[in-house]
Amino acid sequence: MTGLTEADRTPPPPCSGPAVWTGPELADPGQWRTRLSETGLAEIDSALRETRRRDLTLLRLTAADFPLPGLGADLERLSGVLEHGRGFAVVRGIPVERLGETAASTVFWGLGRHLGHPVPQDADGLVLGRVRDTGRGPGDPAARDGRTREALAFHTDPTDLLALLTLRTPRTGGHVSLVSAAAVHNAVLDLRPDLAGRLYRTYHFDRREEHAPGEPPCAVAPLVSRHDGPSGALSMRYDRSCLESAQRFPHVPRLEPADHELFDLIDSVAGSPEYRLDLDLRAGDLLVLNTHRVMHARTAIEDLRSPEHENHLLRLWLAFPQGPGSRDTHHWVTLRDVIRPRGTAAPRATNARRYPA
Repeated sequence: MTGLTEADRTPPPPCSGPAVWTGPELADPGQWRTRLSETGLAEIDSALRETRRRDLTLLRLTAADFPLPGLGADLERLSGVLEHGRGFAVVRGIPVERLGETAASTVFWGLGRHLGHPVPQDADGLVLGRVRDTGRGPGDPAARDGRTREALAFHTDPTDLLALLTLRTPRTGGHVSLVSAAAVHNAVLDLRPDLAGRLYRTYHFDRREEHAPGEPPCAVAPLVSRHDGPSGALSMRYDRSCLESAQRFPHVPRLEPADHELFDLIDSVAGSPEYRLDLDLRAGDLLVLNTHRVMHARTAIEDLRSPEHENHLLRLWLAFPQGPGSRDTHHWVTLRDVIRPRGTAAPRATNARRYPA
C-alpha cells in the first residue's frame, strides 16, 4: 500500500445515479429479473440447431454464429443496464434440464458472445469455467473463488462482466448476494471519512499463482477508480482474501491498522441487510453483473456429495465490446492485470478492463 497522498486529505465526492442502490430498494424482483419468452426460447433452439448443422466449435462461436434476431435486441438493452444502470440482471427460464450440460454450455456461450468478449479465467487459458467444489478451502493460496463449498465474502472479479448460468442448486446454502459498490463507497464516506482516501490508494492483490513465468505474483491497483475525474463513474476492485494473502510476499508493503479498519467497514456495509440484495437463483437462471459496479458474495454450500444436490454453475468472464462496434464511444481503456495463458508473449487488448461511463 502506498503512503499518504493528497487524495487522503481531500474527501472524494459521493457517487450518484442508477449505480447507487440498496437491497431494500430493489426488493421487487420485477425490477431486475426477466423471463425468457416462448419466442426467445424458439430463437435459442434455432441458433443451437444452426451451430450443430455447421458443426461449429464452441469456443470459436461468435455472436454472428448464434443469431438471435429478437432476443439479441433484448440483450442489447440489458447491456445498457449493465454498463450505465444498476449493473446487474437475471434472465430466468433457460431450459438447462431439457438441453443437458453440453447444449446448455453452447447456449450460455452464445448468449455471452452477444454481451461481450470472453477472457481467460486462469493462466491455463480457461474461458468457460465451472463453479463447483474441488475440496480446497479459501485459506489455500491457490484456491479460486467458486472451487470451494465455503462461504465467499463480498468481492469483485478481475473482469468487466461476470456471467453465471445455474445448472443445479445445492440442497442447502449457496445463496448469492449482490451489493452496489457505489453505495458501499458512499457509506465509507459517511461513516468513516477519515478512511475514505484509502479507497483510492494502491494495494497489492495476490494473483493466486495465476500468472505466467516472469510476471509478478501480485497485481497492483487501487480499490476505487473514477472515470472522467473525481466525480465520474466508479469502478471498484476488492477481494480481501487476495489483499491479505499478498502479505506472504516480502516485497509487498505491509498493511496498516487503518487498512484493516477499512476492509472491516467495507465487509460490514456490504453484508448488511440495509445494503445487500439476496438472490434466489434457480436452475436455468442467468445472472450477469458489471464487476466494476457490483460486488457479489455466496453463502456456504451443503451438497451432501450427491450429484443431484451438487452446486454447479457455468461461468464466463467477459470484456465489454470495444472498437467500431462498441456501444460506448469513449474508448477509455486501461489494461488490467490480465490473466493470460502461460507462455503468451504480451497482454491482449481484448483482456483490457474498461471503466465504463
